[in-house]
Parts: sequence; C-alpha cells; structure tokens
Amino acid sequence: MGTYYIPRNYRGESRILYIFSVKSLITTAVGAMVGALFFLLFRAMNLNIVGIVIMAVFALIGYIVGALKIPTIVAFPITKKIGGEPIGEIILRYMKFKQSRKMYIYTKDEKKEEKTNE
Repeated sequence: MGTYYIPRNYRGESRILYIFSVKSLITTAVGAMVGALFFLLFRAMNLNIVGIVIMAVFALIGYIVGALKIPTIVAFPITKKIGGEPIGEIILRYMKFKQSRKMYIYTKDEKKEEKTNE
C-alpha cells in the first residue's frame, strides 16, 4: 500500500488571542493609532474619557475592516456579487479603482463547448 497526503485544515491556526487573525490585529492597531491622535488632542483639553471612547471606536472600525466579511444576502443584488469577500479587500479594490478609473475582473466561464461529430 502506498502513502497518501491528507490535506490538513489550517483555517483558524493563524489566530492570535482567538478573535484576532494577523490581518485583523494589524488593522485594529492602525485604527487605535489613528484614534490615539484624537486621544492626545482631547487629553490636551482635559477630556480623557471622550478621547478613550474615540480611540476605541477607531480600533473597532479597524477590527471590522480586517476581520469581517460581507454576507451574501439574496434580497440585495450587490451582496450577491461581493458576498463572502473581506471588507478590507473591497476597500482596497475601490481605492485602486478610484486611482486609475479602470477595473479588470476576470471570471471563469462555466460553459463548456460541446463538440459534435459530423
């Protein structure tokens, strides 16, 4: 008998602290850094609580961009096309589109040509 390679599911093994993947941890940190600028601004005005809340909101936005995916909802036509894609990739694709005003999407056509013997 020969040996066979059994593929292993690596999904979820790149998680840090269970809720953070590497990508979501980085985007959360970037969001917190942007929020830290507002925290420093509000701290100068002795509004520490407001600064902390704004920093937490920016960190939450960073986490959402890095971790969540667009759900596929049949009622909305746009989610049929982009359902299951991460929000961060959609934002990057939109930024590239706005920069060059061109977007190339390659799709695989499932139709197979039938050959007929005549």
